[in-house]
Amino acid sequence: MSADTKIAELLTELHQLIKQTQEERSRSEHNLLNIQKTHERMQTENKTSPYYRTKLRGLYTTAKADAEAECSILRHALDKIAEIKSLLEERRIAAKMAGVYSDSDPPRKTMRRGVLMTLLQQSAMTLPLWIGKPGESPPPLCGATPANSDYVAKQGDKVAARVKAMDGDEQWILAEVVSYNHSTNKYEVDDIDEEGKERHTLSRRRIIPLPQWKANPETDPEALFSKDQLVLALYPQTTCFYRALIHTPPHRPQDDYSVLFEDTSYADGYSPPLNVAQRYVVACKENKKK
Repeated sequence: MSADTKIAELLTELHQLIKQTQEERSRSEHNLLNIQKTHERMQTENKTSPYYRTKLRGLYTTAKADAEAECSILRHALDKIAEIKSLLEERRIAAKMAGVYSDSDPPRKTMRRGVLMTLLQQSAMTLPLWIGKPGESPPPLCGATPANSDYVAKQGDKVAARVKAMDGDEQWILAEVVSYNHSTNKYEVDDIDEEGKERHTLSRRRIIPLPQWKANPETDPEALFSKDQLVLALYPQTTCFYRALIHTPPHRPQDDYSVLFEDTSYADGYSPPLNVAQRYVVACKENKKK
């Protein structure tokens, strides 16, 4: 089955799941309305009789079952979305590896800066939010939770990569994994800003995988960097990571970090607060300068 056919099937299944979610929600609303009306009657009569206690117990049991059913459908829908995104990414990588960017091709035009920045912003916005079950801990690469020590980033994954700049200095850039050689323990990565033109071979210690899920501050605050923690953050409107301090962690799932970038042009050595998406904030491997 071709990727296009599989994606079409998954989209059809996703559409059905969305319809089921709405049907489940409409059905549960009737029960929630009964709960509200029962509480109003209890307040009017100013008493809690055995009848009302029994009735409320049954209504809340039904409400809990309805919520669990809707949650199950939504999780199934999220799985379909993840599968669709994975197939789209596989198709993009396959096109690239098929020779679209081969060495024999003439140098292609660099993507316009504004277009690239928009794509990076969209990538940050569409990073899935980790929604665990009660008592379930966030997995590795959720928010600030680091990857396991034996983790190897997959082809197509976005990473922070430490490379040598034109002037000989080293810097952290946003890059895409091309391959990993298990015998040498080295990655090949492409600079995201010059895709297909600037390729680097780097050891694992020069690679930091980016988060694969956003952490929810309301349910998993421990999976976020804390205030004053030293990090590497993607400077706005660039593709380079710089050292920064967390000024304010996200308060809601859709919020960005507020960070203070190291900047000697300011008296205190740090820039004013700037917003950076969760996807582009990673742990700093370097020690803080004295």
